[in-house]
Amino acid sequence: MDVASTRPEAYRPRIVDTQIERYLTLFGAIEIYGAKWCGKTWSSLAHANSVTYIDRGANLSISQADPSYPLVGEKPHVVDEWQRVPTIWDAVRHAVDAAANAPGGWILTGSSTPRQDQTTHSGAGRIGRVRMHPMTLTESEESNARVSLAGLFDGNFSPCQCPTGIAQLAEIACRGGWPATIERSSADAQTVARDYLAAFHGQSIPQLGGKELVSRRLCLALARSLGQLVTNATLARDVYAHDDSSPSDTELREIASHLDLLVRSYLVDEVPGWVPASRSPKRMRLRPRRYFADPSLPVALLGLSAESLLQDWQTFGMVFENLCMRDLDVYARALPDSPAHPLRYYHDDSDLEVDAIVERADGSWGAFEIKLSEQKVPEAAANLIRLRDKLMRDSLGRTPKPSFLAVLLGTGEAAYRRQDGVYVIPIRALGA
Repeated sequence: MDVASTRPEAYRPRIVDTQIERYLTLFGAIEIYGAKWCGKTWSSLAHANSVTYIDRGANLSISQADPSYPLVGEKPHVVDEWQRVPTIWDAVRHAVDAAANAPGGWILTGSSTPRQDQTTHSGAGRIGRVRMHPMTLTESEESNARVSLAGLFDGNFSPCQCPTGIAQLAEIACRGGWPATIERSSADAQTVARDYLAAFHGQSIPQLGGKELVSRRLCLALARSLGQLVTNATLARDVYAHDDSSPSDTELREIASHLDLLVRSYLVDEVPGWVPASRSPKRMRLRPRRYFADPSLPVALLGLSAESLLQDWQTFGMVFENLCMRDLDVYARALPDSPAHPLRYYHDDSDLEVDAIVERADGSWGAFEIKLSEQKVPEAAANLIRLRDKLMRDSLGRTPKPSFLAVLLGTGEAAYRRQDGVYVIPIRALGA
């Protein structure tokens, strides 16, 4: 068995560390899940005393024969890439029961979710789940985090200066938040991102039962429509190169199954629509918006670079939105009162649309519009106020007033509050 001393010597702290520490006091085991290469194993090792790597040596074959085998070690004990042997999940659940739910026993890490028929129990109450993403700008020290998302909910805000430079922002977006390339140039990081995608399509997708070519073309279609409300039929026409003809039922099923694989592998994140208490679900656009786990991935898929982004403002805006949604998801999950899906978008039947809604479990909420340049601030602020006023017109008052309204910027030099009450916050000033 590959059991070793675990604590990394050069660990860069992550925002999710606080949740990991808390969950280790609440649950008999926790699962840290997210895209491959986002830092799950390193964060797990930073909180553990021993580890078993399922994909090393004979551990895979032995664990398939005896799923309790990789659970042995000083606690907290990491089982890395547990999803390679889905029955490990039930072995952990039984071990938690046998330990009378003593907290902090095991840490599971996984880069894909097994099908529901491969595990017999959800693990509810026994195995806490912690989502992990690539590094935010706060974690890579490219945001000064002077404006706190938690502080905005509490009414705490102070104007501040922040790092700026549109060329540097393009470099940051192309490089992405992968821990292994955080100190690399964007050109080097893009080389790695392209190889990452090639390995994902060529190895991970076939292992999950998908088709490499469909996966490649689907990811390219998603990159072209990044963050848009596209139907499966639209994606199928792009994937199968249909000009006028409608996709077949078989093609639609194949698109749906491969979308599921991308989401289950955490390569693609689905942001659900928000239905405030005062609105009917029938009047809302509830299809998910889709973003990639990291902005470097759509850049790689589209064959772009930092220099070409600066020449294509529209695409840069889409990539920047992906970056912001990644960071907002991390910051929102770090809130002390965070539901399972704290980040959503708003789009109703009158075409009123707001990029991001952050909602806490108590029903309090705040709204963000995401704009690359400061020239768009007046328009974005007016849209946010329109949303607030529309929801507040409900005579029953079932939707609470927003805790804040904010425009999230790419090119701003300072965070400030407008006279209409809307905050203007550069992404390089925002933190958890």
